[in-house]
Amino acid sequence: MNDDRAGDDALDALIHRADLDGLVRMIDDRCDAADWAGLLRVRDRSRSAIDTGRQLWPAATLAEYRLALLGTAEYVATVLDETDGLSGRFTIGPLTEVAAQHHTWGDLGSLLDRGPRAAFVAHERAIRGEPVDADDLPDVLDLPLAVQPWEPTYEVAEYGLDGAEFPMPDLPDEWEALEVSVGAEELDDDVELALRQLVEPWTASSNGRTESVCVVGDISHALAALGLRRVRVCEIEPSDALAWMAWAGASGGAHGRRRGAAGGRFGAWWLLGALGDYLDEWPPPADELGAFADSLNWYRWNAYEPEVGWSMQLAVEDADSEVAWALTAQDAS
Repeated sequence: MNDDRAGDDALDALIHRADLDGLVRMIDDRCDAADWAGLLRVRDRSRSAIDTGRQLWPAATLAEYRLALLGTAEYVATVLDETDGLSGRFTIGPLTEVAAQHHTWGDLGSLLDRGPRAAFVAHERAIRGEPVDADDLPDVLDLPLAVQPWEPTYEVAEYGLDGAEFPMPDLPDEWEALEVSVGAEELDDDVELALRQLVEPWTASSNGRTESVCVVGDISHALAALGLRRVRVCEIEPSDALAWMAWAGASGGAHGRRRGAAGGRFGAWWLLGALGDYLDEWPPPADELGAFADSLNWYRWNAYEPEVGWSMQLAVEDADSEVAWALTAQDAS
């Protein structure tokens, strides 16, 4: 009996017993041996076990996550197959982001179907600094396939064998007390909806909340309109604000599913576009949007409370137009 057949007999026995612990050990062994074909069989047979009433989706999910993270390009392309609506459904992050950690667009580009997943992989690789030349991909994000000079270095996920870290950008913390000014006129705009869309996993799948206001005046008026009476602020660069928005947009919050760095970058651009009233003719010229970001004054704020869980609290001031915004998005574990 050849080794593959013996391995499959052992796999069949584990499936029959619905032995999740044994399947995890087998997944570890096949990763150690770089047996990607065998790992794919673990994924497929664990997934098919539901037909016999065996709930082995955790093993299927771990196997396809490891394939996307560690497998050769051919196997990564297999788990990113556009026709497979199940792949990546329960992984800790989108497989397009997982795959982009160790695989270049040069590795994967020619192997992927020209669909949304390939486009997301391309954007993930561009965020990581790889030049991506791909003009045959669908415009799923309507963003340039290159980070612009005015954009930050975005924080990206760090996926490991059994978990991941999602670092938050480093932000200035030189706080100053601010005296608020009540009574400003409030304006209607698209920013509140753009903020909700940015952190939708925080609110739809977790315990998060969002709120924003737009006022005639400066940030002292905007923060007062948000209901604050005791507040401190810290001025930050436009690139810091964009990195923070992108981090929030990529995150799933405490209990939601992560959307990935590419989705976070899009959400940050969309929120910036809402601030500048660019949404009706999307996408805006990249240089123009960058110049608009640079023209604003950006601040972190808090009400002297400890920062716990997931939080993004921004105040933005357009001194030329005498308009300001205060935004908050928070989710607790």
